[in-house]
Amino acid sequence: MSVPDIDKSQAFECWANLFTAHQAFSHPSELHGVLCGRLAAGGRLAEPEWLALVCEHMGLAETAADESAELASFMGAAYAGTLDGLKAADMSFQPLLPDDDYALEQRLQALSSWIRGFLEGLALQAGAALGAAPSEIRELIEDLVAISQVSDAEDDSEDGEDSETQLLEITEYVRLGALAVFTEYNPPEPPASETVH
Repeated sequence: MSVPDIDKSQAFECWANLFTAHQAFSHPSELHGVLCGRLAAGGRLAEPEWLALVCEHMGLAETAADESAELASFMGAAYAGTLDGLKAADMSFQPLLPDDDYALEQRLQALSSWIRGFLEGLALQAGAALGAAPSEIRELIEDLVAISQVSDAEDDSEDGEDSETQLLEITEYVRLGALAVFTEYNPPEPPASETVH
């Protein structure tokens, strides 16, 4: 489980299993959202800071990451993998969400948790500077707030197929939105071969 290259389709399961093993009271998608929000707003966390955030979010003792090599290793790999995903030129980044095997209601809840985490991470990192963000970014943030509230109040009496399609469309909007924020606050890195004189 501590392999940095977790198969994307299995990522949620790996996180969920880890959360269960540590009896965490929070949702894996929410923690991933917080990390993505911090990174998207231009923040980078040193390993001790990231692991402290992990323990706080999971409701664990501050020493939990020191006492569990598996937790520290997994979350270190998760951090690196998430940052690589956000930077990827092919825009393959995916929010950490359960796959289609989960009930629609569970997937909606996970999406809502991820968005709430993302907004929290964004606010923590960017703070008041968000008020000066370009209008597209401010509109996106307003949309995300609205989506997270709708997801919570979603009624599952709608037609199943329509709901599936809507969830896919909303998830894609959220995914592209996270990448747009990342692009706004993270200037492209110069190619490694270039040397600055």
